[in-house]
Amino acid sequence: MLKFYSMSVQFSPLPIQIFIERKRGERIPSGKSDHAKVRETLRLFNSHYLHLVQEEETRCARVVEDKKKSKGSKSKKEKQCARVVENKKKSKASKSKMIETKTVLFPDKRIGNIPGIDVGHQFYSRAEMVVVGFHSHWLNGIDYMGQAYSKGEYSTYTFPIAVAIVLSGMYEDDLDNADDVIYTGQGGHNLTGDKRQIKDQVLERGNLALKNCVDQGVPVRVVRGHESRSSYCGKVYTYDGLYKVVQYWAEKGISGFTVFKFRLKRLEGQPLLTTKQVQFSFGRVPQSLAEIQGLVCEDITDYKYLKSIQPANNVKLPSSAGGCDCVGRCVDPKTCACARLNGSDFPYVHRDGGRLIEAKDVVYECGPGCGCGPECVNRTSQKGLKYRFEVFRTPKKGWAVRSWDFIPSGAPICEYTGILRRTEDVDSVSGNDYIFDIDCLQTMKGLGGRERRSRDASESEITSSEKHEVSESTPEFCIDAGFSGNIARFINHSCGPNLFVQCVLHAHHDMKLARVMLFAADNIPPLQELTYDYGYALDSVLGPDGKVKQVPCYCGAADCKKRLY
Repeated sequence: MLKFYSMSVQFSPLPIQIFIERKRGERIPSGKSDHAKVRETLRLFNSHYLHLVQEEETRCARVVEDKKKSKGSKSKKEKQCARVVENKKKSKASKSKMIETKTVLFPDKRIGNIPGIDVGHQFYSRAEMVVVGFHSHWLNGIDYMGQAYSKGEYSTYTFPIAVAIVLSGMYEDDLDNADDVIYTGQGGHNLTGDKRQIKDQVLERGNLALKNCVDQGVPVRVVRGHESRSSYCGKVYTYDGLYKVVQYWAEKGISGFTVFKFRLKRLEGQPLLTTKQVQFSFGRVPQSLAEIQGLVCEDITDYKYLKSIQPANNVKLPSSAGGCDCVGRCVDPKTCACARLNGSDFPYVHRDGGRLIEAKDVVYECGPGCGCGPECVNRTSQKGLKYRFEVFRTPKKGWAVRSWDFIPSGAPICEYTGILRRTEDVDSVSGNDYIFDIDCLQTMKGLGGRERRSRDASESEITSSEKHEVSESTPEFCIDAGFSGNIARFINHSCGPNLFVQCVLHAHHDMKLARVMLFAADNIPPLQELTYDYGYALDSVLGPDGKVKQVPCYCGAADCKKRLY
């Protein structure tokens, strides 16, 4: 459901080319900003995670199929599959994969802030903190530098030295008053989950590291973990800034055992605490809003809302393509014809209602010619809007879009809808500031400066779509959302976007007429503006007089080019 906050519309000029995601396992370019490096590292982690989810879902699907054939009682493997959604091991395995491949962003520990991670940054698992180098242990509360760091720039310090702590309610003696924290040292508590202390703590390892912070005035990073249904691990961890460890002492704890206490005070001059601000997003939607998902409330701009593409009178859609013979849901990629078109695997996982594992040249979904039903995972982008979106007004960018809900990486956002036109006709159409080129083939061939994705589409399908010569710069068809469309037309450009564009085929297999879908590139917290890269090259747009047009960019990203084109 959508909400409008203002009365007028400010368009951003298009056409838009497809934004390309980095391939899994590819190194992050060193020339990028620290914020971009953090973003790309977490995307790589999410890619590893979703591939592991896919492997697990495939294995469990085979177990279920075998069970149908044999009519025995539930096997141990089948019981494990029933619990797979709650399994956190894939997060740990993804972290281990990145350590093995040396793709952890900052493998060496450091004192103070981590470049590219601002106060308020949210992590959706402990493993995410590990892969960016924020906190190097997926379980311990205190991260510290040992004697190995006693040379070089840290040679004057006494080790160990604490660099980061996690406040997540693991100890019964913790006291958290936001800017003033009493933190209980590590060790001696019951690991079964009741948080009780069962033996005395010792002044060693992390406890000694915090004591040395008191003696040497070294600040530590503080991250708070809180329960959240957004995270697959059950908690979200928010970075709340640097704290100075000002005091420590030993005392008898609630359970009668000796515990070490550390008093921390938040350093002044930092942004306000943000840990609790996200709770606003879980507020109830006002009854005055429409209760139908995908319905935009009335808007005085005479804008017509379209849930799907509407062809112009002179555009004829191709006939329906043949499909798979699967029944109910597509399960086995070895026998599913649609999976074979996707490189012999399904592009989505079932997790969170369907998530795209990684960006592809083109995604082949099941269509009207397939035997499977609407619950098939390979129809993920056809299921309509899943999240509560708000269209709101910004000071410099006109309209913008944000979600009231958490959106996981790979989740479908919406299709870019409007009037499907021939590109040669758009000059005669008034109000055509919102033109999206369907340049799937040009992207796959790397034409016009477009960055290619990994070639994962069927070679025969590519060949059949190339019967006519492909223009290097001008695709044959485009989507005109000037006066008809959906929320996609209100989503702004960013040089550091959190969405990406994906071509999708399902009713037919003509790439020149592929559906244009937007997917989440990152885990997106509630109320964060949704953006994608419009794909302009600088100095690529000419005005009626033949001169280069220039439009400033107000995205505010760390890597902002300062110009849209």
